[in-house]
Amino acid sequence: MMDWSHHLIILPILLPLTTAAVLLMFDERRRKLKSGINLVATVTLLALALSLLLKAEKLAPAAEVYLLGNWAAPFGIVLVLDQLAALMMVLGSVLGLAALIYAVARWHKAGPHFHTLFQLLLMGINGAFLTGDLFNLFVFFEVMLAASYGLVLHGSGVMRVKAGLHYIAVNLVASSLFLIGVSLIYSVTGSLNMADLAVLIPDVPAEDRMLLEAGGAVLGIAFLIKAGMWPLNFWLPATYTAAAAPVGAIFAILSKVGIYVLLRLSPLFFGVSAGMSSGFGDDGIYYGGMLTIAFGLIGVVASQALGRLAGYSILVSSGTLLAAIGSGNAAMTGGALFYMVSSTLTIAAFFLLIELIERGQDAAANVLAVTIEAYGDEEEEEEEDEVGIVLPGTLAILGGCFAVIAILLIGLPPFSGFIAKFVLLTGILNPETSNPAVSDGLPWHSWLLIALIVLSGLSALIAMTRSGIRTFWASMEGRVPRVLVIEVVPIAGLLLICLALTIQAGPAMNYMNKTAAGLHDPSQYINSVLQAPRVAKEGDKPVLSLKQEGRAQ
Repeated sequence: MMDWSHHLIILPILLPLTTAAVLLMFDERRRKLKSGINLVATVTLLALALSLLLKAEKLAPAAEVYLLGNWAAPFGIVLVLDQLAALMMVLGSVLGLAALIYAVARWHKAGPHFHTLFQLLLMGINGAFLTGDLFNLFVFFEVMLAASYGLVLHGSGVMRVKAGLHYIAVNLVASSLFLIGVSLIYSVTGSLNMADLAVLIPDVPAEDRMLLEAGGAVLGIAFLIKAGMWPLNFWLPATYTAAAAPVGAIFAILSKVGIYVLLRLSPLFFGVSAGMSSGFGDDGIYYGGMLTIAFGLIGVVASQALGRLAGYSILVSSGTLLAAIGSGNAAMTGGALFYMVSSTLTIAAFFLLIELIERGQDAAANVLAVTIEAYGDEEEEEEEDEVGIVLPGTLAILGGCFAVIAILLIGLPPFSGFIAKFVLLTGILNPETSNPAVSDGLPWHSWLLIALIVLSGLSALIAMTRSGIRTFWASMEGRVPRVLVIEVVPIAGLLLICLALTIQAGPAMNYMNKTAAGLHDPSQYINSVLQAPRVAKEGDKPVLSLKQEGRAQ
């Protein structure tokens, strides 16, 4: 008989789906009620994700499999809970709660059906993390994107609509590529279950392997668009900058959905046991990641607006993670996971903070400040009676949050950004890989990656220092924005989690390293899925999975 806790796996999908349906029953004028329902559901979702994280850690390196309809893999739909899926669900739930608390202050009133779309977005994200087959990955991917289309347009405005329409067009192309890639893979293997595909791919005949790899390449492009790899990332900075502040914060996890899929499928489909296709696509992801870092750091330095600075910071984060995935270096993967959590929390907090900072600013004054910085101010006062500047309490709080975010983005000690980059650089210098070229000495491209990671921190230092001086120290307006406590709380909460990651870096890295080991050795994941038994009713004889029945016969 099945333990009741086994059914918790499907709740991260059912809970937001049910909540979204309930919210549709209430008129938009009952925003307080809808906000309360949404908050209760999101807090419950976070508690559920944390409980699943503890459960996944106890089960590691094995995974827990939920057979929908009691049909065993590879024929039935399966949900798979392992350490990576649990980690991503917790990260998504934390960002969701922070964005929602911030939105309740004012942003949820800017357009209709905000709360319903918000819950559907969480449903799509959690489903993408839990699903065990490619077709349902596409389904949840589309649910996530459909909700994001409405959220990116939330609040209207010319710039938001323009960027939103570009976002929709690009993602519709990505969805088409997704379907084409899945179709090609299915035509060769006859299966869409991820674990089953990992078993079938090594035995694909040589004459069909080109078609298989073509399907893998097309599928990879679809996820690289979402992850923001150069040159497929032209849409990302503008879209994230134009979106409403809480939408930009929750969107910080959307690019990581593409990263998650690549982390999951790359070692599973094209790992060391994939035969002739072993390592397929790794070089493209690796060098594409380094190009993305280079493009992102140039954008960070060139950005005069804080929103675009945050958008290009996402590209730097994505590029670093893509390079870690493409390297095939198991020693880097644990650090990459730690870096992903730290950078995503930091950038989400940055998007929320930017709206508060710019609330008291005038766009014309910002342009004038840039002009003065470039050409100087001819009208300088000869006498200065005042010495020093008195910072109001609100600006002091916002400035303190800005300083912490800057330290995290730069990667300075003692916060989690420094630890993440230190572990990443350590992994590059001490690789764990099956590539024989690495054993002869560190190759040139590894030194190039180290240089790019260091330069990305330097670019963030230049950009954040310049923006901080212009915003808090040499502001031309002197206006203090009106900020509610409920708007500062989620920013402080996200930064406190980064502080907790710093204090508990040892246990956190142990979890990340275990997760990385499971990714690079997916045998436990494959066995857990393919050998998961169907549930027997009381009084029935034991029921085996379809794979087990085949072996018994």
